[in-house]
Amino acid sequence: MDVFDLRERLVQDYRRYAESFLSVKDERIAEHLQEELGSGLLWPDPPVQLNPAFEPGETIDDLVAEGDLHDECARIFRVGKEPGTGSFGKPMSLHRHQADAIREAQADRNYVLTTGTGSGKSLAYIIPAVDHALRHGAKNGRLKALIIYPMNALANSQMGELEKFLCHGYPDGQNPVSFARYTGQEDDEKRQAIRANPPDILLTNYVMLEYILTRPEDRKLIEKAGELRYLVLDELHTYRGRQGADVGLLSRRVRNACGSSTMRMVGTSATLAGPGSFEEQRTEVAAVASRIFGVPVLAESVVGETLRTETDDADLEAPEFKSALTERVRRGRPSDSLQEFVADPLACWIERTFGIRWNQDDERYERCDPMPISGEKGASRRLSESTGLDATSCEAALRETLFEPGRV
Repeated sequence: MDVFDLRERLVQDYRRYAESFLSVKDERIAEHLQEELGSGLLWPDPPVQLNPAFEPGETIDDLVAEGDLHDECARIFRVGKEPGTGSFGKPMSLHRHQADAIREAQADRNYVLTTGTGSGKSLAYIIPAVDHALRHGAKNGRLKALIIYPMNALANSQMGELEKFLCHGYPDGQNPVSFARYTGQEDDEKRQAIRANPPDILLTNYVMLEYILTRPEDRKLIEKAGELRYLVLDELHTYRGRQGADVGLLSRRVRNACGSSTMRMVGTSATLAGPGSFEEQRTEVAAVASRIFGVPVLAESVVGETLRTETDDADLEAPEFKSALTERVRRGRPSDSLQEFVADPLACWIERTFGIRWNQDDERYERCDPMPISGEKGASRRLSESTGLDATSCEAALRETLFEPGRV
């Protein structure tokens, strides 16, 4: 599917629909309206951003060998596990930010992980929770981790992930660590079973957490949470204003109610953004998390994503690179192989324009701001300025390289 063509067809369909309501008799107004609509007043050029690659960290097996994780974690956290086959798949490699977050947990600190979508944030608290349960009496009817989601859809999704790791490869009913969802979607029989024998890991939402703290029949869960090690607030950035205050009070009430002296707070959030350096951003996130958690979070315990390039290292301003880039755009032929693509000057330019850029002050890669392909502030205009070629040819080269049907 050509996503650029799909977008154009959707816009044209919507434009015909919108214009069917317009009937302007004044010719000057009608002409001005058509000019504005033609310039994208109601359907501006879509911004484009590439998902970056993450710096690799250790494998689960490495952390087990170092003593940072329980031995059973090497069997639980693997890729390619199939249900009902007894197969444990292959060893799992972690991103660097996942391994850094696990080490924050093992260092007995409250911490926050701030990374983008699809970066595996959930493993940064699931792995420590499973490890703790394995080391301190798994399946003994005592809560070890309480994970709070802002919406049920996230809890439902995470249930599938936990089943994949904790159930696949093990005989039915012999999963090493127990888990359950308690969000209001469960029937009364299921809720009674959870209250009677709480799992090691419980997934819920902040509204249901309020009920757990106040309703007599649900409070039994908290009464069996004296061994609670982790209280996790997923998508921490969604808790603002009055909702943020409510969740902040809930976290304090849970800590008081369960009375666990070893409980640690964990948060996940979207990518760091805002003014200031990377360290200043971490300091601000730590301050916000401390207010919500009700316990101190150190700036160094705010774990950000560590990005890396997929294409060859290149200085976009170097004369020799600009010369190669100009020839590549003029030639207009996409690469035929992965090796050629990695070294392709236009692919390098695209990654550093739509994907990641080097921050000289912080000495680390950071995400680029989304940018449209066309228009006065679009990437094709910027590419035209770098190569001296017309913007139309540059836009065609960008679209062709971004799409590359043969590579999808």
